[in-house]
Amino acid sequence: MDITSLTGVVGRQSLLIIANAPEDVQEYSWHRGANDTEENLVISYNATSHSQQKGPMCSGRESVIPTGALLIEESRLKDTGNYTVRVAAINDTQRATGWLEVQEFEIPGILVNTSIVLEDVDFVVAICHTNNTEVQWYVAHTLVSSSERTAISPETKTLIIKRVKNYDSLLQCGVKIVLGTVIQRSELIYLTMAYGPSYVMILSEPGNNNGILPAEISSQVEMVCVFNGAPESKYRWIHNGSLLSFSEKNITLPSLTWDQMGRYRCIVENNLTQLTLYEEVQVQHPRFSQSITMSTFLLDFLMAWSILGYVLLFTLILVGLIRCYSTRY
Repeated sequence: MDITSLTGVVGRQSLLIIANAPEDVQEYSWHRGANDTEENLVISYNATSHSQQKGPMCSGRESVIPTGALLIEESRLKDTGNYTVRVAAINDTQRATGWLEVQEFEIPGILVNTSIVLEDVDFVVAICHTNNTEVQWYVAHTLVSSSERTAISPETKTLIIKRVKNYDSLLQCGVKIVLGTVIQRSELIYLTMAYGPSYVMILSEPGNNNGILPAEISSQVEMVCVFNGAPESKYRWIHNGSLLSFSEKNITLPSLTWDQMGRYRCIVENNLTQLTLYEEVQVQHPRFSQSITMSTFLLDFLMAWSILGYVLLFTLILVGLIRCYSTRY
């Protein structure tokens, strides 16, 4: 018979389990120290009457569960030490001593070399500050190991991510102490990922189609410039070739005038990635839009008939040549 040695954590439960206990146990007696004297008695448990008797070394946080194990609530550093159990069976009495180690509840710290990174270009070095030698790393809440893009140092306290991706924006480390289980993680580190813009769009009310925004005079027009990228970029608006004075992502024209008609261009510039894109929309009267649509339709119609005419002409010439050669022969 022996006691399973374990590591406890301050403020949590600790459990000392008896292994290979005899059958027909009548009483379990737990003692503080390496012997089972009455002066060292913590608590005893009668397996027949299911009653417990506290001893001189009982702090009020100890109890014995029906399997005979000693349960200590809200463990403290001073609970560290030897514990001896005396198991009295019908025909035998056995003793065993085990060691309980109660440790501070450690919260690891985490630091990174930078918090703003350029996607697919920069690298990140994260360091976990802990006295523990078993550190696990989490990227976007997922446990990671050394791979083509990630490297973990031999002492497991340093993580390197090469060519950081957009989905690498959350970093965290964890320590393993109780029975090899991760019980505590560090705070989350949020990386600011710089990427894009990969596209720019102008959303409007009334809606625009293929860059044409039809709007009546005196009506309200709203335009919003959206893009795919980070962080928030700088906006510039150009109206008919002239730079507008404001740099917001949206434009509101409460009462549209003739002077406000024309082409609007939204320019998005990301200072970190040094990428710039733009999108344009043409604000014009609906009747003008319809005339352009009709002109475009007529032009397409004429072009189709022209092509058909050329095909027909080529066919007639080809047939004439064939007949000519046939008559000669």
